[in-house]
Amino acid sequence: MGKMVKWSLTPALIGAAAATATAALIVAKPKDPTFQLISINFTSLKLNLPVLDAELILTVHVTNPNITPIHYSSTTMSIFYEGSLLGSAPVKAGSQPSRSCQLLHLSARLDGLELAHHAAKFLADVARREMVLDAKVVIAGAAKVLWWDHKFKINVECHVTVDPSVSRCN
Repeated sequence: MGKMVKWSLTPALIGAAAATATAALIVAKPKDPTFQLISINFTSLKLNLPVLDAELILTVHVTNPNITPIHYSSTTMSIFYEGSLLGSAPVKAGSQPSRSCQLLHLSARLDGLELAHHAAKFLADVARREMVLDAKVVIAGAAKVLWWDHKFKINVECHVTVDPSVSRCN
């Protein structure tokens, strides 16, 4: 009938090892983390004539989907009101463990003189408990997996409706 085929275990093991290595490389390939501004809360709002002083806490949700930690450099988040730069919040350089989420709480102080240029609109917004702020930041860093040094540069832009008691990101 037919010929007997001699079967060897070595090629099967080499094939299985290659398939496992390929799957591991696909899973390990570095990905960009996500940075999302989730809220802005006023911590103080003081009228010191002729200017208004305001301090904020910005909450940023960071997700690292990689199997290795990420590292990012320091930067500054800019806060705009009615198209004018109103203030900024420093983002300190940092790192985040693999496959994790964390919240960053950034302190910001708004420029009282710039706020005074928009005093009528700002006071009207505060009276109706709703004002619109824009926040922008570029965050750069790297995730290193084996020989891959995956550099990332993420632009975060958010249009935020702020209420002194509740803040949300649209």
